[in-house]
Amino acid sequence: MPLHKYPPRLWEALKLQKGIYARLPQHYLKSLQDTSPPTPVHWKPLGVKYRANPKTGHRERVQDVPIPIYYPPESQDGLWGGEGWVCGYRYANNDKLSARVKKVWKPQLFKRELYSEILDQKFNITVTARTLDLIDAAYGFDFYILKTPKQDLNSKFGMDLKRAMLLRLARRDTQLYPDDPTRREKIYNKYKQFEVPADEAEWVGLSLEEAVEKQRLLEHKDPEPLYKSCVENLVKELAMQKLAEPQVVEKKD
Repeated sequence: MPLHKYPPRLWEALKLQKGIYARLPQHYLKSLQDTSPPTPVHWKPLGVKYRANPKTGHRERVQDVPIPIYYPPESQDGLWGGEGWVCGYRYANNDKLSARVKKVWKPQLFKRELYSEILDQKFNITVTARTLDLIDAAYGFDFYILKTPKQDLNSKFGMDLKRAMLLRLARRDTQLYPDDPTRREKIYNKYKQFEVPADEAEWVGLSLEEAVEKQRLLEHKDPEPLYKSCVENLVKELAMQKLAEPQVVEKKD
């Protein structure tokens, strides 16, 4: 059966077992298989299947269904804190006897300048009020980026920041505060708990397309000129010919 005939998830799993996909690092493939759900933002799960009706006292089933959320492409360029667009309906003129019309609830966005200690750089980022609260709860911008899992960041920009931070921590780049080594060491020690090997950090946050291209470049080898192999073969042949020739030994009186 052709791959495209399989269900989407199964098709993806089968695709990762063939060709260059199968040669991607195991830690990266493992990250692709992580299907942990994001932290609920627009709804509060009750966490139970049944509960007592407060009016009748009868046991009734709980419909704990998450609200579908749409994340527009621009959410990947900022830090929305897991918020997205919620699509639904409302009554025209707030009259329940009127027809329902479609409505989209969107988060309020702000432009804020945020500073990274690890990268020693300021970023002008589109954020939501929830993002700012999460940064405060994490005790800083760098801690928020490093602590928050991929599914909760839900941002390509955020994952690119995480990769840059992890690479700097792994390599202990001396370009960080070059005139103040004491401060540099203090920063590295402050975020030491997040350190991972550099060869692992450089794959964090890459899309599948980016990872495949990176693997292709790693495997790419410049073609060897033909004359080099010809010269090497000629040298070997001459050496073998010389060994095969009889040697004349002069007899000494």
